[in-house]
Formats: sequence, structure tokens, C-alpha cells
Amino acid sequence: MFMSIVIACPWLITRFIDSDAEFTFVPASQIEQVVKETGAIPFDAPGVELGHHEGRCSFESIILKYGLKEPGLLRLAETVHAADVSADIDKDPIARGLEAIASGYSLRFPEDLENLEHQFEVYDALYAWCRLQVAKK
Repeated sequence: MFMSIVIACPWLITRFIDSDAEFTFVPASQIEQVVKETGAIPFDAPGVELGHHEGRCSFESIILKYGLKEPGLLRLAETVHAADVSADIDKDPIARGLEAIASGYSLRFPEDLENLEHQFEVYDALYAWCRLQVAKK
């Protein structure tokens, strides 16, 4: 799994599930404690419901859990999956580009919350492109 794709899930949550969501990034060893203390919903971590399961990446697990079906979003999920699951990197023609962009943002903005601020625009633009692609079919 490429850690630089970590912004895709907060983008999905904010844009499609809870526009007021707040994100706390903690080491995997602290997830259970933070969930108990705050009631947070963990995602994109080992062993959590909204993580990697049955060949799905966390982005896809969130889509499945919340019943999201918008075609452009499902197209975006294909790209995110391929960029996030190293064995599938070449299954989508733009996955390597997304991985490179996400990695570059992570290098420029190593603090997670700052990275969120800057990288959401990338996912907004990619989602717009995905919507156009599915509309052409």
C-alpha cells in the first residue's frame, strides 16, 4: 500500500458523507484508545471496518459502507484502488500519475492536516474528470 494516497479517504468522507468531519491522525497503536476516548470512526488502518478488505482499498470500503453509487465517484474509486494497492498499480491508466502527485504532496506537506488542505483540490479536479469520462460513455 502506498501511504501517499491517505488523503483520498478524508476527501471522500468530507465531500460525500460528512462535510463537517474532523480528522485525527494517530499511530496504529493508538487507534483503539482514541476511538474509545472520542468515539471517532477509524478508517484506512489495519483491522478496521473502513480499511482494506477482500481486495478492496479503504476508499472502496467507505463507498460500500455508505452505499455511494455516483458513477464518477465509482470511476475515481478505480483509480484510487490501483494507486493504493501496489499489485494493481497498472490496472488503471492514471494510477501511477495519482500516486506520483500524492507522493509529491506528501513530500511538500508532511503534516497530515496541511496536506489535506492542499491536496483536496487534486481530488476535486480528478473527480470532475472522472464524471466527464463516465458521461462520455
